[in-house]
Amino acid sequence: MRQWESLDAIEREPHKVSDAWVFRKTRVPVSALFENLRDGATVDDFLESFPPVQRSQVEAVLNYELDMLAIAA
Repeated sequence: MRQWESLDAIEREPHKVSDAWVFRKTRVPVSALFENLRDGATVDDFLESFPPVQRSQVEAVLNYELDMLAIAA
């Protein structure tokens, strides 16, 4: 289970984007990042498509996921 509550870069509020995790102070779901990367986009492509999201927010999410993979190994 993800413990994304510890990340300052994202938030989840009831009734905001169907209660999905979003990048803080945006309506951009975190899942959009992973979907774009899965489909071959780069981080720069993603940031260009979603200008409210900051590079530091993307890096925080990706670094967190890398840390979780290292712990699970």
